[in-house]
Amino acid sequence: MFGYVTTNMEEMKIKDYRIYHGFYCGVCQDLKEGHGQTSRVTLTYDVTFLGILLTGLYETETKREEHFCAMHPFKKHLCLRNQWTAYAADMNVLLSYYNLLDDWEDEKKPVPLILASALKKDVKRLKEKYPRQARAIETYLQKLKACEQGANTDLDRAAADTGEMLGEIYVWKEDVWADTMRKIGCAMGRFIYRMDAYEDLEKDRKKGNYNPWKPIAQEKDFDDRARQILMMEAAEASRQFEKLPIIEYVDILRNILYSGIWTKYDRIKSREKETRRK
Repeated sequence: MFGYVTTNMEEMKIKDYRIYHGFYCGVCQDLKEGHGQTSRVTLTYDVTFLGILLTGLYETETKREEHFCAMHPFKKHLCLRNQWTAYAADMNVLLSYYNLLDDWEDEKKPVPLILASALKKDVKRLKEKYPRQARAIETYLQKLKACEQGANTDLDRAAADTGEMLGEIYVWKEDVWADTMRKIGCAMGRFIYRMDAYEDLEKDRKKGNYNPWKPIAQEKDFDDRARQILMMEAAEASRQFEKLPIIEYVDILRNILYSGIWTKYDRIKSREKETRRK
């Protein structure tokens, strides 16, 4: 369920993309320094959004650095780092570890297990440092597995569980902003789960896998209904976001919330159009 919270590059100013990429590199550098080289392969755009969101909210001083990396070995790139990129890196490790274990249990392929084993030592430390967040992820996976094994036809159940989990990840601490941040995370989690299931619908149909869209997928107005449900979740995330007093990086965050999270949906619809033409 990673890769949906990204930018719409076509709608982003060059200076904003440079800053966004700087934060992405910052999280990557924090992964390297805090969790070792192997952890960098798990980096997602989703936690980059979280790092920028927390930076904008708490107005933390951000260090500007330049680094080489394996992806850019010949030229140093801007790297923006602060306590929130470090937090995003920590959450990335926690989320990736449990996601990798889930992949291993589902498919028994060796790569997820090897990567999870490389993160295991750090996860033990992170569970002690962030007990609430770690507990939320573990509880979520238990609920999700029960939902899948029981072939629960409730369209909202698994999405709500995903929202609850991500809501706890978005809340750094219980302060004046916790309620709004939790609501943003909940809406984003529901959106991500539904979008992920929507993208996998045809594959899950063929393989007979669990997918919460299946019960209504044959309805005549399914596409319109699915889009309305996704729009409702995205709108709630944006509505809660606009309550926050964020000034710096607001254009980047709005690009992601209002446009970037729809890029995969647009690609899905484009592929469907191409298929119908053939």
